[in-house]
Amino acid sequence: MGEVRWTPQAADDPEAIWHFIARDSAEMAAIFADRVLRATDRLTKYPRSGRVVPELRIENFRELIVGSYRVIYRVLRDDDVQLLTVHHGARPLDTAEIEFGS
Repeated sequence: MGEVRWTPQAADDPEAIWHFIARDSAEMAAIFADRVLRATDRLTKYPRSGRVVPELRIENFRELIVGSYRVIYRVLRDDDVQLLTVHHGARPLDTAEIEFGS
């Protein structure tokens, strides 16, 4: 079973989204946070379950769709996963803005 690691950017993104959603509904913000955590937890068993990121077209860069958001991650050696960003699906993805961490 692999390990899921969050880059600083990936950890900050859902928090900012949660605060944005919570302005209208704390309940919906909590549901969003739960969905993201459940989706990323599944990556420990199924690291390649997401689709390849279309903008990158590189096998190890994948994404899960959670509501209107794209959870973008990289599959590392031994099927560990590095979460890179949580990005709103309606916005164009600027791959230069993704922090790849170490």
